[in-house]
Amino acid sequence: MTKKILIIEDDPSIANLQKDYLEINNMNAVIENDGKAGLDRSLADSFDLIIIDIMLPSMDGFDICKQIRQHKQTPIIIISAKKEDIDKIRGLGLGADDYMIKPFSPSEMVARVQAHIKRHETLTLDNDEELPLIEIGKLRIDKRAHKIFISEEEVIFTTKEFNLLLFLAEHPNRLWSKEQLFEQVWGMDVLDSDVSTVVVHIKRIREKAKDKQFDNFPIETIWGSGYRFNK
Repeated sequence: MTKKILIIEDDPSIANLQKDYLEINNMNAVIENDGKAGLDRSLADSFDLIIIDIMLPSMDGFDICKQIRQHKQTPIIIISAKKEDIDKIRGLGLGADDYMIKPFSPSEMVARVQAHIKRHETLTLDNDEELPLIEIGKLRIDKRAHKIFISEEEVIFTTKEFNLLLFLAEHPNRLWSKEQLFEQVWGMDVLDSDVSTVVVHIKRIREKAKDKQFDNFPIETIWGSGYRFNK
């Protein structure tokens, strides 16, 4: 089935470049040039992935990302000229799955789009042969319902936060480097900036656990090496 991508970008030359490369690779791309219109389209229609710029008319990309995440777990890639670490951390913290900086390689963009869609589909498929629940102390992961509970209360995680926590919980008592986690959970080769994505997502997972008074959360940082899920 042809994948459907929403591009929210106000620069016609960039939007058309993205659309052309996606369609060359057998994907259907739809462009919205206004932030509010892009948000409305993203909520009204079904897309396999959404690409968002940050600086947009009527509503910025951060707000769009935040509001999409309140309703859908569709993979989101932010592609922006804003290259400060604080912008990347904010975008990922609001639920974006990836953050690319302009100017970007169109071929790399296509590869990331394909990888995020494939990973999302793989990790959201039910598998009746697998145990549907993982329970460790206060933590319960319901794989089929794609939900996480702490002390019997549901906690909302983004798709990538859920997938990262699930991967670690399914491979306990083993040290994983940031590079290994990116390759396993994001399904892509590591570039220089990618490891910070893992750090941001681990931080967000811990913050959500701390909000529920789960102080001894089982993800341990092994300084200079990576992370381990203790069971």
